Amino acid sequence: MFVIPAPNPVAFSLFGIPVYKYGITMALAIFVAMVVANWLYNKNTADVPEIRKDVIIEYAPIIILAGILGARLYFCTLNASFYFTHPLEILDIRQGGLSIHGAILGGALSLYFIAKKAKVSFAALIDSLAGSIFAGQAIGRWGNYFNSEAFGVPVNGQNWGLFIPQNLRPGGYENFNLFHPTFLYESCLDFIGFLVILLVITRFGKSHKGLTSFVYLILYSVIRFIIEDIRLDSALNIGSVPFAQIISAILFVVGVVGLLWTLFKK
Repeated sequence: MFVIPAPNPVAFSLFGIPVYKYGITMALAIFVAMVVANWLYNKNTADVPEIRKDVIIEYAPIIILAGILGARLYFCTLNASFYFTHPLEILDIRQGGLSIHGAILGGALSLYFIAKKAKVSFAALIDSLAGSIFAGQAIGRWGNYFNSEAFGVPVNGQNWGLFIPQNLRPGGYENFNLFHPTFLYESCLDFIGFLVILLVITRFGKSHKGLTSFVYLILYSVIRFIIEDIRLDSALNIGSVPFAQIISAILFVVGVVGLLWTLFKK
C-alpha cells in the first residue's frame, strides 16, 4: 500500500505569522526559472559580443512581478464571483491561487517591453524563458501538494493514492480518502518537458528564433489538457469542459502554426 500523506501546509511561523510551504516552493521555482533562463540567454547570445548579457537577471524583479500579477489576476478573473464579494482576498496568495496561463501572459508582456528598453532580441528573451519555465513548473507543482490542491479524481481501489483531508474534499467526494496525485504527474511530465526543451534550444535556438517558445506551447498544452481531464478543482468550467482545456487547445494550435512558420519561413 502506497499512500502519499497530507502535509502540514505551514513551514514555520515568523513573529506569529505563518509562513506557508506553498510560498517557499513558489519562490524556489521562480528563482530556478530565472537563473536557468539567464544562463540560456547568455549561452545563445555568446557568439554575438555586442549583445547585452545577463538581461534576464537584471530585469528579474519586473519579470517576476509581471508573472505573479498575471497569474493572480487570471485566477481571480476565473473565480470572479468569489473575489467580487471578497476583494481583499485578491491580495492573499499565501495559500495558492496562481494560474500558469496568466503567468505566461504576464511574463511574455514584460519581456516585450524589456526587449524594447534594453534593445535586445525579444525572441531570444522569450525563448530563454520558455526554455526554463518547465523547470520552474516541475518545482512549483509541489506547492499544490503542500496546499492539498490540484488533485485528481478518486483512485480505483484503496491501495495507493494521495490522501486528502475530509474538509478539503469537493462536495460529493467526502467518503473518498485517496485521489490521483495530479500534482506529481504534472511535475514529472514538466521535468521531461524541460529536458526536451533543453535539447531544442541547444540545437535550434540560434538558427530558429521563436522555435523554443512554440515547442513549449505545444508540449505544455498537451500536458495540461491531459492532466486537467482528471482534476477535480478546475478554476472554471464552460459547461462540462474545464476552461484550462479550452485555453490549452488554443495555445496548442498557436504553437503548431508558429512551429511550422518558424521552420519553413524564408
